[in-house]
Formats: sequence, C-alpha cells, structure tokens
Amino acid sequence: MTTAQVQIGIGKSGRRAYGFDDIAIVPTRRTRDPEDIDISWQIDAYRFDLPCLGSAMDGAMSPASAIAMGKLGGLGVLNLEGLWTKYEDPQPLFDEIAQLDNASATKRMQEIYAAPVQPELIGVRVKEMKDAGITTAASLTPQNVEKWHHHALEAGLDILVIQGTVVSAEHVSKTSDPLDLVDFISRYDIPVIVGGTASYSAALHLMRTGAAGILVGVGPGNACTTRGVLGIGVPQATAIADAAGARSRHLEETGRYVHVIADGGMRTGGDVSKAIACGADAVMLGSPLSRAAEAPGQGKHWGMATFHPDLPRGARVEVGTIGTMEQILTGPATENDGTRNLFGALRTSMATCGYETIKEFQRAEVMVAPALQSEGKTYQKAQGIGMGNR
Repeated sequence: MTTAQVQIGIGKSGRRAYGFDDIAIVPTRRTRDPEDIDISWQIDAYRFDLPCLGSAMDGAMSPASAIAMGKLGGLGVLNLEGLWTKYEDPQPLFDEIAQLDNASATKRMQEIYAAPVQPELIGVRVKEMKDAGITTAASLTPQNVEKWHHHALEAGLDILVIQGTVVSAEHVSKTSDPLDLVDFISRYDIPVIVGGTASYSAALHLMRTGAAGILVGVGPGNACTTRGVLGIGVPQATAIADAAGARSRHLEETGRYVHVIADGGMRTGGDVSKAIACGADAVMLGSPLSRAAEAPGQGKHWGMATFHPDLPRGARVEVGTIGTMEQILTGPATENDGTRNLFGALRTSMATCGYETIKEFQRAEVMVAPALQSEGKTYQKAQGIGMGNR
C-alpha cells in the first residue's frame, strides 16, 4: 500500500501523521466480558500482569516506587544517571525541586544535576530493588553505557534500557568512539530495550541490533520540549504503527519478535488503548505515574533532558497528586476523566471490541476521527468536566 504524500511546497512533500486524539478504535461484531481479557505481557523470560513500564524519570521512579510498581504487575525503570545515583540521600533535593518557582526551576535543576554519578550508588539502588523480589530494570544513556553498565549487572539487574531522546543503530562521531549496539547487546545474556525512535527505518535498524524491545516516541511527553526546541518528532499513533510495520518485516526476515513499547503521550486509559491498537506491545508511562502518591516528584514531573547544561529540552511541570499508584494503574477510579484505572480501561476497551489478548487487539481497526473528542460533548466542554477536562 502506497502512502499519500502531502505537498508542503514545490520542493518538499511529506506524509500526514496522526496522534492519539486524531484516531478512534472501531468496535467489531463481537464483545467479551472484561474478566475474560488477558492483558499480560512477556519480554524474554519475564512476564508481567500489566503491559506497562514506569519511565526512567526522577519525578516518577524511585527505587521505592519501582518496587511498588513491580508488586502491582508492571516494570519500573530507574534512571541510573539521576538523583538516586548522584546523591546518597536525594530527598532534600526532591523537596527543593518541588518548591522551586517556574522562573528559577531550570537553572537550579541544572546546578543540582551537575553533580557526578557515584558509581557505587548504581549497585546500591539496583540491589535495593532486586532484594524486594521484583524484576529489576534501569536506564543508561548510550554515551555512558560502557562506563557504568557493569555496576548494574553485578548488582543483579534483569533488564537494561538504553535510552536517549533519539537513539540510532548507527551513530557517527568524529570525536569519540560511539556505542556499538550490536556488539554490546551480543556480549550479555540480558534483554536490552533501546530507544527512542519514531520512524519505520530507524525502528527496523534498531531491531537488527538484537534489542529485545524498542521505545517509540520522540517528544510526546508532557514534560518534553524537544519538538519545540529541535523541531523533530512524529505524532505517536503514526510512530507506533510505523514501528509495528518494522516489527513485522523484522519477524519475516529473522523469525525473531521485537517488542514495540509506546513511550510518552498517554494520559488516559483511552490513550493506552489506542497505543496498543496501533501496534504497541506495552506502554511506558511518565506523567501519569508522577501523579501517584508514591512518586518522588511530589506532584511535579520533569524529563531526562530538562536539566541539560547547554540545551534543556524539558520543563518541570505541575501534574498534581491524584491517588495511589494502584488507583492510577488498576483502580478503582473515583473520577470520570480516564486518568485513573488505566489498565482497567484497557481491559474494558479490549472486551468491548471483542479482543481477548494484546496481540489480537493490535489488529483492531482504527479510523481517523477528528471529531472524537468533541462530538456531542458541549456541556462537558463548557463545564470543564469529563472529556471537557482534557
């Protein structure tokens, strides 16, 4: 199937891309009971009741909140280059960040994050999570993987996430030796998740490195300003569908299935459902988990590039605290705006459309539906309730 090109101008054309608010999932002739729906997810030898990863952002994931998420059936990912490995006791700094005014937040956070990583703390944090009996995952940036990964592996890390704004299978540098993903991944018997990416070609090449999963998303997160600062990104519905297409081609070529993980841009259960329907195997959540009572950010959320010393590409945003992590992930919900019981919503969406498993739901029909959020919602919009509170 050829993709129609839209003419930007005489010398440039491009595809039309879609975000979650642009599409709708189409019900089928069959429905099911929500209790009969299986939303479990497995990557390599590790199985999870929820197809959900906690984003490696300091405002969302601490060792304690990663443990809480693991006990609920998800996979929390700790940032091994954040406050938890720069400071033995980062709590006073979290307290300070939560109280900063908007005008001074970025500059002060640059100062706080300028402290060096203490390698011994990497092992301490991983061991803390491991000792709690959960599957343990943590994140490093590509430029620091070789330097610090062995501290995490020696402490018992189960899953490594190599994460940056954009990670490519082929990084070219005239000044340094870039990380060779193929060589690195082949050295260890540990599943590696790599990202972010947002195109068919880039996703396919990342899959060919031997990664167990790829993160799909460049700039969609609530705290991210990459799309404004750099002008790059792809709306999530299109990015996920393109990556799913790359997964199919890679599976045909190699017989090896690589998981597509939607990273960012999801606020409600409907967004999570659309991500799966577009082809994701699981989702990575940041701001929704930053709203949990267990989150270290105390109602504030910031991205991994918010405090970059030269070119910050994120903002510290106010997200508030709306409930416990359990209420946000699996309910019960006491509000009707879709921000709680995200995976109960996924289960109900799948049941309503007649799909029993995640793999089946990936085949759901979707359509472009620009009126989906506004049609018939005049009173909700006017009163700022329900779907008018988006």
